[in-house]
Amino acid sequence: MAVLELSNISKHFGAIQAVNDVSLSIEPGEVVGLMGDNGAGKSTLVKMIAGNFRPSEGTMKMDGAELILHKPVEARRHGIEIVHQDLALCNNLTAAANVFLGRELRRGFGPFAVLDYATMYRRAGELFKELKSETRPRDLVKKMSGGQRQAVAIARTRLSNAKIVLMDEPTAAISVRQVAEVLSLIHRLRDQGIAVVLISHRMPDVFSVADRVIVLRRGRKVADKKIASSSPEEVTGLITGAIEQV
Repeated sequence: MAVLELSNISKHFGAIQAVNDVSLSIEPGEVVGLMGDNGAGKSTLVKMIAGNFRPSEGTMKMDGAELILHKPVEARRHGIEIVHQDLALCNNLTAAANVFLGRELRRGFGPFAVLDYATMYRRAGELFKELKSETRPRDLVKKMSGGQRQAVAIARTRLSNAKIVLMDEPTAAISVRQVAEVLSLIHRLRDQGIAVVLISHRMPDVFSVADRVIVLRRGRKVADKKIASSSPEEVTGLITGAIEQV
């Protein structure tokens, strides 16, 4: 059964049609590359899945049950997590503090409750080990590489036993070595049965880690193919309009 299924999803803002009649499904443990030029509708589609926008038309299902989201916290409760392009990390805090930001653990009761730093450090360390990352719980984010920052953001998604992780341009502004580290993190999520939607402009990254590629152009889906049966040249043609649809 598909972990996520979209049927005839559309979204318009007044006269602007951002997403037009898009249907797709994503299986557990599948990595799907979502590609398209700027303004193709990728971000709008992902924001509907993440609970930021309500679809104007169409239905969403998760594990076979209809999914109606009014805000991002509801998406998180259903196991949908998003790693934003800017990562939304606090540079002056430790890795562990960022992992638990907004979901801090406490011990004690009522006015006597205090933050349970020991448990948060231990759990963050377990998550980094699970992701095979060199990031350490007590490291300050401002001193981290781009790859380590991505590890912190991805570890945060693991707190709630995510079923699907939406990743927005995770390799856009990092070095080649750090790109390899991030792609390895995506492999780790897939190995744990978590579906990943990878929004990216970087063709080599999508073709090295994704099982399938979906291409949007002007709000419409123009391709949904296994990576093995496509090519960077074909996807480029679909993005630019040189190839109409496959």
